[in-house]
Amino acid sequence: MSVDRFVRYSKPAVFFACLVPMGLLIRKGLTGHLGANPIEVITHSTGDWTLTFLCITLAITPLRRALRLPWLIRYRRMTGLFAFFHGTLHLMTYVWLDKFFAWREMLKDVGLRPFITMGFTAFVLMVPLAATSTAGMIRRLGGRRWQELHRLIYLSAVAGVIHYYWLVKLDERLPLRYAAIVAILLASRVVIYLVERRRPGTRAVEQAERVT
Repeated sequence: MSVDRFVRYSKPAVFFACLVPMGLLIRKGLTGHLGANPIEVITHSTGDWTLTFLCITLAITPLRRALRLPWLIRYRRMTGLFAFFHGTLHLMTYVWLDKFFAWREMLKDVGLRPFITMGFTAFVLMVPLAATSTAGMIRRLGGRRWQELHRLIYLSAVAGVIHYYWLVKLDERLPLRYAAIVAILLASRVVIYLVERRRPGTRAVEQAERVT
């Protein structure tokens, strides 16, 4: 089987695998296993999966180079959109289920709770990434401008980790693990950038792969 056919046939499986976290959360809700504070469970679950998918998206480029599997980049758009999907659910849990659209109360939270401001910043940074994720937008923006815009994912991941760290009051191990993962992935991007400066043809190949 050719690589193109493999990617085409495997994408639905990857798509449904990315829906598993949401499916498990829905099952918990339907079976009454969300605990005494279901809003908190939903908030933490959607937040964790937002960071997880951001890390997966950031990991695709170093993995495809380390494993010499260039076609892995064709899954990056999907995982990035699932990061945005879970980030939207995370935000809406706060806006709708927790505050029930009480805008004044939410504005007070922004002033009193900096972690909310940082979380909102992380989400806002993902919006232009999701809006320009299509092949058509890549062509309209041009490869270089599209690539520069999508570097916002680095800032979004860092803001998301800070949001999580400021949110946690006692056990900081999980946000610190995410921080370590993001730091390693960002460091790998620096290494990749330095290597690509010596091989300028590599970027042209990558941009062609993104469009497909």
